[in-house]
Amino acid sequence: MSASDLSELTAARYGKTKVRVFRIVRQGTWHHIVEYNVEALLEGEISTSYTKADNSVVVATDSIKNITYYLAKISPHILNPEKFALHLATFLVSKYAHITKAFVTVEQLRWSRIHVAGEESPEGHPHSFYRDGDDKRVVRVEVDATFGKDKLVGKVTAGLSDLLVLKSTGSSFTKFHRDEYTTLVEVDDRIFSTSIDLSYTFSDISISAPADEKKLEFIVPLQQGEPGYKGSVWDEDVPSRARTATLETFAVDESASVQATLYKMAQRIIAENALVQSVTYALPNKHYVPVDMRYLGVDNLTPAKAEVFVPIAAPSGLITATISRK
Repeated sequence: MSASDLSELTAARYGKTKVRVFRIVRQGTWHHIVEYNVEALLEGEISTSYTKADNSVVVATDSIKNITYYLAKISPHILNPEKFALHLATFLVSKYAHITKAFVTVEQLRWSRIHVAGEESPEGHPHSFYRDGDDKRVVRVEVDATFGKDKLVGKVTAGLSDLLVLKSTGSSFTKFHRDEYTTLVEVDDRIFSTSIDLSYTFSDISISAPADEKKLEFIVPLQQGEPGYKGSVWDEDVPSRARTATLETFAVDESASVQATLYKMAQRIIAENALVQSVTYALPNKHYVPVDMRYLGVDNLTPAKAEVFVPIAAPSGLITATISRK
């Protein structure tokens, strides 16, 4: 029996990753900037490139990189990662007859305007910016042309990653299951810190096929104020609402556990965004352990007197959950 009789190709996807894009959009002296890390992967009738060494079905990954840069130059949607990702994915499945699905991930790095005393605009300086955090906005898009190039379906998941938060009180962990393996002491006041990864998934959307010859057109069907806009993938305020809901809930919740706080954060995002169908959080514990100073006759272990802590990187608890709309 030959090797070909023992195996078959059951899944294949390829493309370009870590395409770094920085774009300036100039409106006179007022400039907007975005910095993205982009990944674009393709599926379709590409199996023979694996099984028959047939490169005729391969859109070179270098071409995918060049397309990403070109669309970053000409797309009117470049400042919004959800719309830009959908534009790029729509172009890829529309341009190439044998490509049926495109998967685009856009990771946006944070830049904010510098504020200068006496400046004219309350929004900040017109062309000077600073990196104001390590967290990133993340958008994952799939555009599916399986049912025809004129019947495109978009699937969008967005969110953020690496949002580091900490509260020095307002968190407890008591009455958990105990058995012969339990050494953890119950505590009614503790530091709560985590690095938040959040993703929320919208209802599937119908995408209009590009009508122009080069397949570069991308139509945004809903604008602000129109029915169905608020809370949809087209609503550019969803990311800020989700971020605010996460931070505010974390801050004010008298947390009985990471699990309980997570659930409240997700509930608020679903309540405030009508077309978000599910919310997923991954919250790794960032442990801060009080230093035992009893050998010096100093109480640094009682929660109300614990003031000096050792940050512990590993091991770490990890709490995850998905909360879905009923």
